[in-house]
Amino acid sequence: MVLESFQVGEGDVPTVLLHGFLGTGRNLRSLATAWSAADPRRRFLLPDLTGHGASPVPPPNSDLFSMARDVVDTARAQGFAGALHWVGHSLGGRVSLAASLHVPEAVAHVSLLDIAPGPVPYDLSDSGMVLGILLQAPPRAPNRKDMRAELTSRGLSDHLADWLVMNLMPEGDGVRWRFDRQALAELHSRVNGTDLWAAVERPDRPPMRAVRGGRSRYVSDAEAARLEAAGCPVTTFPNAGHFVHVDSAKELLEWLLRE
Repeated sequence: MVLESFQVGEGDVPTVLLHGFLGTGRNLRSLATAWSAADPRRRFLLPDLTGHGASPVPPPNSDLFSMARDVVDTARAQGFAGALHWVGHSLGGRVSLAASLHVPEAVAHVSLLDIAPGPVPYDLSDSGMVLGILLQAPPRAPNRKDMRAELTSRGLSDHLADWLVMNLMPEGDGVRWRFDRQALAELHSRVNGTDLWAAVERPDRPPMRAVRGGRSRYVSDAEAARLEAAGCPVTTFPNAGHFVHVDSAKELLEWLLRE
């Protein structure tokens, strides 16, 4: 499956930037632009992951491994050859790990942004809470402002509501959700339940590194220690939450440039 995507940069180091659950490639545009300016050798591909943004609805059996294959198919269709450098936030990091297992020939290096390889408990997942509110929201509204009000009235923060209404598209005299909410709900449980520690702990894996937010719960101290023991160094940004690319943009760019 070929995904909706866009590119940044014209270098010869092929790099894919993958967003988190309920996001789109646009979430990482600022990071790609800054990284490209600092390292012109790179060429970035920013897809909307399967079922997200303007990409196709996931088939019933879609999982992290099929999502990884979709990213590779998209990269090849866009002229990205050879092994790719994968940088993934949250769900995007899990897709990157799945790629290293399922299509290892397409993975040269993996950078994980605030995500661990193990299954994500439902009570830990912010995306689970957001998804629950999203499913309760109406399928369409007269405008983004009205849909935003619906979301905040159901308990969503202003920040998350602003982020979520980026997924609205015009239709007739109003707006509707760009994605299939029910299909995403079904995908959510499958991708969060997968154990990917084998991707990190096998002897023949590509180089990997991880960063975590000091205010985020997604990578525990125990998981950080396990990653380190497997040879995947972990850096902590004390002032960042889960969205490390927003909360610690400068520090993250400096970290990425050290590859």
